[in-house]
Amino acid sequence: MDKSIRNRALSGTALALAASVVLTACGGEDGSSSGAKAESAPGSKSVPVKDPLVATFDGGLYVLDGASLKLADTVELPGFNRLNPAGDDSHVIVSTDAGFRVLNAAEQAFTGIEYKGAKPGHVVQHAGRTVLFTDGTGEVDVFDPDALKGGKKPQGRTYTSAEPHHGVAIELSNGELLSTLGTEEKRTGVLVLDKDNKEIKRNEQCPGVHGEAAAEGEAVAVGCEDGVLIYKSGKFTKAEAPDDYGRIGNQRGSDASPVLLGDYKTDPEAELERPTRISLIDTESGKIRLVDLDTSYSFRSLGRGPDGEALVLGTNGALHVIDPQSGKVEKKIPVVDEWQEPLDWQQPRPTLFVRDHTAYVSEPGKRKLHAVDIEAGEKITSVTLPKSTNELSGVVTGH
Repeated sequence: MDKSIRNRALSGTALALAASVVLTACGGEDGSSSGAKAESAPGSKSVPVKDPLVATFDGGLYVLDGASLKLADTVELPGFNRLNPAGDDSHVIVSTDAGFRVLNAAEQAFTGIEYKGAKPGHVVQHAGRTVLFTDGTGEVDVFDPDALKGGKKPQGRTYTSAEPHHGVAIELSNGELLSTLGTEEKRTGVLVLDKDNKEIKRNEQCPGVHGEAAAEGEAVAVGCEDGVLIYKSGKFTKAEAPDDYGRIGNQRGSDASPVLLGDYKTDPEAELERPTRISLIDTESGKIRLVDLDTSYSFRSLGRGPDGEALVLGTNGALHVIDPQSGKVEKKIPVVDEWQEPLDWQQPRPTLFVRDHTAYVSEPGKRKLHAVDIEAGEKITSVTLPKSTNELSGVVTGH
């Protein structure tokens, strides 16, 4: 490995082992979190963790040092819990059966900030705002993640959907709020609200709407069962899938690229489809390119690199680094053993979390967590944990 790369990777700064977003993803199907009530958090810790990572396991959360991957502490939390970056350099959003809770990962303790509601779903960070969507109530909560540092619930914007549904919302830099339309039985598209929550636009040509991602130029797309719906500069356009049923339910965007990375499924009757093709959605041309990786992947396999690279963790154990413009697979980095996606979306499987120049990959079967230098194309370090992990996330560095 190049010495400068190793020094960068092993430092604890934003130029070292550090994080991205997303777009939140949820199950390849339409699941939301469920689990037992959380136990009280541990007391305050004397030594804050630098650039922490957080991983769930059966019984709680592991908080790890972002550079060394050393296990800093364990936070007890029963049940199935989900993780997303909160949008700053200290906090992570934990989805429990009772709602969203805010974990100060640097201090390894819950803050007491909660957004209660059944079936907490997607968490989205964009344009300096974090947006929570609670499926069981249809409530949308928007706040400035920097306000979490005070330890009190931030004042923010709220909106309640006409009907509860498995949805997602995102606030743009101009204050417009995109939020999905649907019911528990059917989802059809999105509406756009102004700063005062007054509806100004809607589009219901997106059957089964699921997931979102933002590309360069603040082009925002939501996935449909026949392609994606794109909203940019106040206008909707539809990128049509090449198949009658071409579901793109999970997407990842990058400010460094106008092309979005998505999954791609074509069998509406499958109990669990294990696709080998991914979709690259050009938000400028409205065209979709399909790339066959010759390996399947899961909804926790998608990520973006620091320069907009499309990243996919395949069931062949390799991290695929793809040029989003050409669709060419530029690298295949061996990371974990071969694996198969479980039928139950809540069950553990290798999971990808990307932060700056580093891809973090869990390997539940071996209780391992790996850090990969994306540019060097090799593993930096690995750690073995006490128990197998499920979800993996972390704070945003360089915030």
